[in-house]
Amino acid sequence: MKQIVSEKKSLLQKTTPKTGAPLWQRMWRERWIYLLITPGLIYFVVFQYLPLLGNLIAFQDFSPFLGFFESPWVGLDNFARLFSDPDVGIAISNTLIISLLQIIFAFPIPIALAIMLNNMVSDKARRFLQSILYLPHFISWVIIISIFQQILGGDGFINNLIRGTGGQPLDIMSNPDFFKPLVVIQVVWKDSGWGTIIFLAALTAIDLSLYEAAVIDGANKWRRIWHITLPGIRSTIILLLVLRLGTILNTGFEQIFLQRNAVGAQAAEVLDTFVYFRGVQAGDWGFSTAVGLVKGLVGLILILGANKLARKFGEEGLF
Repeated sequence: MKQIVSEKKSLLQKTTPKTGAPLWQRMWRERWIYLLITPGLIYFVVFQYLPLLGNLIAFQDFSPFLGFFESPWVGLDNFARLFSDPDVGIAISNTLIISLLQIIFAFPIPIALAIMLNNMVSDKARRFLQSILYLPHFISWVIIISIFQQILGGDGFINNLIRGTGGQPLDIMSNPDFFKPLVVIQVVWKDSGWGTIIFLAALTAIDLSLYEAAVIDGANKWRRIWHITLPGIRSTIILLLVLRLGTILNTGFEQIFLQRNAVGAQAAEVLDTFVYFRGVQAGDWGFSTAVGLVKGLVGLILILGANKLARKFGEEGLF
């Protein structure tokens, strides 16, 4: 009997991981897992973390010909210019307006689409609609802007139809007043279907017995959505909303850049395009880097504040 017990103890010691082992031994034991994550780690180090060292330019009157070490230091002068340059105010205003419009109108649409797809009875129809909704996400902004130009442009389909009926053509694609709503519509068409993926996954975690009990109690479809579906995915909604608030100063460079010349900088200049035109084209490297650094810090503060607020209301948040 003692021999059997000792054999079991020795077998248990062999199969139980040695949590108290030194770090290098544990890393060597899990070396294949570390090898699998190495490509992703290299990507983030090279393209995400190493470029952060370039933020030193924000404190310099940087010249590419002098480099980091010989360019003169100017302290906080570049940051002081943020409050005196009127173009920065225009870029911030346009960025906030476009981002808020996207949060108000574009953010809820994937939720509604996910609920609609989840309530469909036919699996074939659901898969067909999902394929159609996902497709625009894989189309580049160049193609999407071209499609909108062919439909809404001065010589597009709608204006040709209006001319054919004797009406006055509409100025949509080059009208500054229509630009911000048009940007939101483009984002909705391109990314709403793709955004449903996360919400569809969250919907699968809801216990179906809750719906059955609600039907027995006489709850109609809308009450089931309001009292079961939405509370069931509330944590996912808040999580994605926190992440979206952290990127409120990012509006998408390519989409805005492709349409900026048509409507003018007064209506279309955002922080991303401002940094490009002022830094890359005009050569004001230090000032544009300061703008980008402040944008990143504001985003960090927003995401920390939104996460704290979410936890205060009883949600998990990001961390």
